[in-house]
Amino acid sequence: MGRSVASNALTLFIVLLVAVAGFLEWSRQQFTGPGPLVQPICLRVDRGESLGSLSDKLQKTGAVSHEMLFRVGASYTDKGNKLKYGSYLIPKAESMEGILGIVTRGGQSTCGTEVNYRIGVIASTLAVRNLDPVTGEYKEVASYDPVTTKTPPEDLTRAEAEPDTRYRVILAEGVTSWDVLNALQHVDFLSGKVKDTPPEGSLAPDSYVLTKGEALETLIKEMQGRQKKILEAAWKGRAENLPYKTPEQALIMASLIEKETGVAGERAEVASVFVNRLDKGMRLQTDPAVIYGITKGHGVLGRGLRQSELRKKTPYNTYQIEGLPPTPICNPGKEAITAALHPVATKYLYFVANGTGGHDFSETLAQHNKNVENWRKIQAAQEKQQ
Repeated sequence: MGRSVASNALTLFIVLLVAVAGFLEWSRQQFTGPGPLVQPICLRVDRGESLGSLSDKLQKTGAVSHEMLFRVGASYTDKGNKLKYGSYLIPKAESMEGILGIVTRGGQSTCGTEVNYRIGVIASTLAVRNLDPVTGEYKEVASYDPVTTKTPPEDLTRAEAEPDTRYRVILAEGVTSWDVLNALQHVDFLSGKVKDTPPEGSLAPDSYVLTKGEALETLIKEMQGRQKKILEAAWKGRAENLPYKTPEQALIMASLIEKETGVAGERAEVASVFVNRLDKGMRLQTDPAVIYGITKGHGVLGRGLRQSELRKKTPYNTYQIEGLPPTPICNPGKEAITAALHPVATKYLYFVANGTGGHDFSETLAQHNKNVENWRKIQAAQEKQQ
């Protein structure tokens, strides 16, 4: 009798052990295996949100099938109290383990609303965009120019009220320092003021991720720091026998190149024209420099140059002065700086627009005059079509 009871007890114990082992293995597979999501979602973790609240939210959205198991797994891995607020993209069929890693890793939000402020040569545009988690693409819901429009759209007001909205400033190549500072002083997500316009050419055209309330001065210093590193690195690896002796002169050349062409593949050729002209003692005769002498970098001229302006001797009138103008005429990008310090070897001395967005280059004045004549015919044809 006693042996029978002991045997049954042992059998029951073994069965229980097998059941527990099976349950643990099932739990592990449920925690680490593919989840039930049939398409990606945006998951928002509120500031100070509890694990219980998040678990409930995950089950209601269909991201997990067992909220209790998610809580147990979070506690077991010691991540239950490490939730980071923000909006996160949860991929299709993401495991509980993967979701937990996403919401505890922190860093920049990967989903939700983004405010992009693009500062361009002609205008500045602030756009509010929401990420569609299914397509992975941002959809613009509102846009306006803070410089010319006083009242922002309601979508921007709502976006700025959200603590996890991401902010980005995108500085285009060729914009002037005055235009950059003017544009930045017209938005509310930056704090403080900067009294003096940064030196022309000192700001790196690039994309800058911000936090709401960041100091304007901090952003300007970041732009200057990046440009300084770009220029220093390019100067160290520069080509030999260039007609400028300092990094500052190379930056001036880069700004001329930046304003003369918007075609990336032409930058080194434009650089070769300017270098060849300097080597021969010829004047650069570049219109953008003359325009800068008129506008001082405050906005665009908005009209063609007058003959009287081309004849007037100013520090920036490269039809009248020898060599380079005294300062850059815009903030050039990395590619323009590279072109200034690595011009291609050509005999070109002239270039003129060709109607395709690019230019025709020539070695002789006779060929250049033919190219100019062709360009004027293209202009006349374009005017008739308008």
